[in-house]
Amino acid sequence: MSGELTQGVIKSIIRQVGLGCAAQGQTLSETLVAFMVKAVVLDPRNGFNMNQILTEKDVQSLTQLCVTRLLDTTNPSLSTIKMQVYFDLNYANRAELLSEQQRILEGKLAPVVRAITCSGPRMQEEMENVYQKIVTYVLLSSGLGSPTDIEAVREVTAALQSVFPQTETITFISLSKKDKEQQLKYLARLVTGIRLYNKECQKGGSGIDELPAILNEAIPSATRAVDESLNTCHLLAHRYVALLESMQEDPHRYSQLSAFKLKEALFNVRQYEAFLCILLSDAITSAREVETTNVQFEATMMLLKNTVQDKSAIDSKEVFPLFVELSKLWTSFQDEMLLLSFLTNMTDNLQQFSEIQSQLFPEEMLTSLLEGLTVKSDEERIKETMGTRVNVSDFKNQEWLFPETTDNFDQLLIQYHGFCAHAIGVKGLTLPGNPAIGILKHKEKYYVFSSKEAAYIFAQDPDKFIQLNVEKAKEYAELIQLLELRHQFEYLVPYAQARTADKCLMKPTTKCDNSTQTDTHLLPPTIVRSYEWNEWELRRKAIKLANLRRKLTHATQTDLSHMRRENFTQVYLPKDVGTQTKRDNSSNVPKPQIFLKGLRGGSSPTTHMVQVDLTRPVDET
Repeated sequence: MSGELTQGVIKSIIRQVGLGCAAQGQTLSETLVAFMVKAVVLDPRNGFNMNQILTEKDVQSLTQLCVTRLLDTTNPSLSTIKMQVYFDLNYANRAELLSEQQRILEGKLAPVVRAITCSGPRMQEEMENVYQKIVTYVLLSSGLGSPTDIEAVREVTAALQSVFPQTETITFISLSKKDKEQQLKYLARLVTGIRLYNKECQKGGSGIDELPAILNEAIPSATRAVDESLNTCHLLAHRYVALLESMQEDPHRYSQLSAFKLKEALFNVRQYEAFLCILLSDAITSAREVETTNVQFEATMMLLKNTVQDKSAIDSKEVFPLFVELSKLWTSFQDEMLLLSFLTNMTDNLQQFSEIQSQLFPEEMLTSLLEGLTVKSDEERIKETMGTRVNVSDFKNQEWLFPETTDNFDQLLIQYHGFCAHAIGVKGLTLPGNPAIGILKHKEKYYVFSSKEAAYIFAQDPDKFIQLNVEKAKEYAELIQLLELRHQFEYLVPYAQARTADKCLMKPTTKCDNSTQTDTHLLPPTIVRSYEWNEWELRRKAIKLANLRRKLTHATQTDLSHMRRENFTQVYLPKDVGTQTKRDNSSNVPKPQIFLKGLRGGSSPTTHMVQVDLTRPVDET
């Protein structure tokens, strides 16, 4: 169906499902609806053929099934999918979150920066207005106080005047726009460092919170909250696994309990556990960053105090870098506050997706069902199998990896999120794999197992069990993300895409409209204006230069003239005078025309010359 079912039909189905849920009072995101549509199509129990075109009846049936599943509030699978969609759309790592926060801050400051850098004041009043805007920019960019706080504004103004007097505004205005922006950032850092130093000396500090103390108290509290939720997840997962294993051994013992619902609940807990582990890791990283930053901040402050002491005049080259360093370290504290708030909100919001556990399986119910059963934790299961490992000689065509023979053994990318590759498809359980048993390398991928027996069974036909795991993911759609099987379902395309392709529940559409404009000249022009293609023009210039080489200017000075002074004489200019005489006249006479014949001689030895006069008479002229 992935080849036959057009995007238009899928979009139509998603729209119909969304409208159907909205009619029942449930407004759901398009990403969630799109994933549910694909999950229903993939589930072999629903009877949709992936290689045939959907008929109108199939479309109606698919729409109804999706609406029913999306409105089922007692379905752990739906809660898990909602959790996955929420996490993918809202979670960001440290770098992404801080980059987004910086972009937002620059957007808020853009109007103030534009008003400062693009202004060209000439009057004194306009100069003062620009200076006040610089004060506002410094206060807003530092995040230490509000422009409406008069005391904070006074502190910033005083600190700014100590390093940037108002008389230097003229010099600032003459800078280029880029230089102005860099100068503003530097002044903001410098003034922030001065205010922090004054606060340490108890000479100010309005609007400045004790961030180090707040973080030192809030981060351990947040870490404990995540850790407690994680311990609850571990306990529930261990109980569910014990119940499912007991049901598989004695199916009639728990006839009133649905194994399907129990597996969905197990997958919900495992997914919640995975997300909490990510948040806990971020919280631990944040705690380390705060500890390091706190040490650096105290050291810089102490160095600054020793440099300043009670001196009346200090070289700016000594203290200005320390003020800037204080500002940068304080910005790190502010970043950690932002990250802590984000992690706390994520933890609180994720909790709602696990509340279904207490509704389906209350504590009293679980306690009664677990009577007489031994609940093993993941650590205990791994500890039980630490003494066993695969015998490599039993497998001629399989490659097994062990800690003592493999470099970077702990950094290998294990498939199925580290769960046993055999138990998923065969038992439908997410059991922790033990790498000490041996890691199977099959087709450049790595698999771990919960026991030696499971490893031997899987290694006999890995492709078969891998396909079983894929089929299990089709039956339980939430396993696609939990087991990191997105590469197996790359043809799943959501129409409300997440922010990045590798974070999506399904691969986003790789279609887009694109256009490119190329500059005519990427490099600066290299035209030689003096170039001549005409050879004769080049020769003309060469001759001109050759003649110029022979031109000399001569000057002569004699003994009689070198002491003479220059004399000037003024005379009357001669007048132009003209006289008129008698008129001129002329006559023309005929030109004589006389021809001689026979001068060259002839056949006779005697020359006979004949003279012919053809001159015209005078009277004919």
